[in-house]
Amino acid sequence: MTDKVQTDDAPPTTSKHGGEDGKGVARAVTINKPAAEVYAYFRDFANLPSFMDNIVRIDILDHTRSHWVVKAPAGETVEWDARVTEDQPGRLIAWTSEEGADVPNRGRVEFRDAGARGTVITAIIDYDPPAGIVGKLIAKMFQREPAIQSRRDLRRLKQLLETGEVATSSWTKAQHEKEVA
Repeated sequence: MTDKVQTDDAPPTTSKHGGEDGKGVARAVTINKPAAEVYAYFRDFANLPSFMDNIVRIDILDHTRSHWVVKAPAGETVEWDARVTEDQPGRLIAWTSEEGADVPNRGRVEFRDAGARGTVITAIIDYDPPAGIVGKLIAKMFQREPAIQSRRDLRRLKQLLETGEVATSSWTKAQHEKEVA
C-alpha cells in the first residue's frame, strides 16, 4: 500500500497549509517601500513592539538571540528566547524558539521586491499552543491567536512604514499624558 501525500503547490500567501513544510499560517502585505528598508526595520527586533500589538517587549541578547515577552489570553504573558536560524539581508529572516519556551514557535518573514509597488512581505508563523487545540481556541476567543494577529500586525507595519504612524481610534499613552498635563 502506498501512502499518498497531498501537496499544495499554491504560493505560501494563498496556501491553506502555510509554509513549505505545510505548517504555520501565511499572511502577506505589499508595502510601498524598498525591500532593503522594510527588511532593516523588521530586522531590528526592538522595532517590533511598535506595530505588533501582542508584544510587551523584546530584549536583544545578541545578533541572533532575543528574549520575547508576549501577551496571552486573560491578561497573562508568555516568554521565550528565540534564535535567528536564517538571515538573508533584504530577503529573509527565519527564527525558532529555544528549548523551554512557554509557547514553542518558529517562523519566517520574506521580503520580495515588487518593483514600483514596493515590497511584498510574507510572514509564516507556526506555534504549539499550551493545552493544544483548546489553547488555540482560547487564544482565538481573546484575539491573541497568531494567525489573527499576524494579519493585523502586517497592516500596522504597512501603515507605520508608509505614513510614519499607526492609525488608531484610541489614544496612545503619550497622547493621553500630553492631554492630562
